[in-house]
Amino acid sequence: MARSLRRKNVRLAISLSLAVLSAILQTHSANSQQSPAAEIRAPGSAEFALRGQRSARDIKYGDWQKFCFKPAGANAVCRTTISGTFETGQTAVRVDLVEREGENTARLQLFLPVGVYLQSGTNLTVDQGPSYQLPYVWCLTNACIAADVANASLLKEMETGQTLLLRIVDTSIISVTTEISLKDFANTRRNAPTKIFEQAIDE
Repeated sequence: MARSLRRKNVRLAISLSLAVLSAILQTHSANSQQSPAAEIRAPGSAEFALRGQRSARDIKYGDWQKFCFKPAGANAVCRTTISGTFETGQTAVRVDLVEREGENTARLQLFLPVGVYLQSGTNLTVDQGPSYQLPYVWCLTNACIAADVANASLLKEMETGQTLLLRIVDTSIISVTTEISLKDFANTRRNAPTKIFEQAIDE
């Protein structure tokens, strides 16, 4: 009975993950088709003045990994991801590239701690290339999520670049930056997944 309960819990967790991934892929789809990953204004050029800037140096990043979720009778959804944590072990940043088999679009999403200035969105720069903005789409109790379609130019830059610079603005109107290594991003994205989660339906 305990084993059956564990199996049900695993299936429930996978279902919830698939629901979140599906929602992310579909959120703002109409707007995304019209203006994918628009180029942004320089930081500080919006309708607010930055009060300062700092680098978040206490974040430790793991390796890029790829997880695929494969429900019965549907195309798999894969997530190429990297996470950064504070010294306390709390997740500071998570970057996901979400792709569904059979579709040509990819979606980039960021999970960030609460306490961000939502109106500013997030800024991404690969090496010395152009900046891109991901708007915040919603906040949970312990994280805010920024997401948008990743166009071909951004994906190419991420696959060939060395460093992804992430810039956010906190509620004190201070710019906070962190650098994420793109080493192994391209190989991780294109190779077999680190793990596949399959959802079987009992007859």
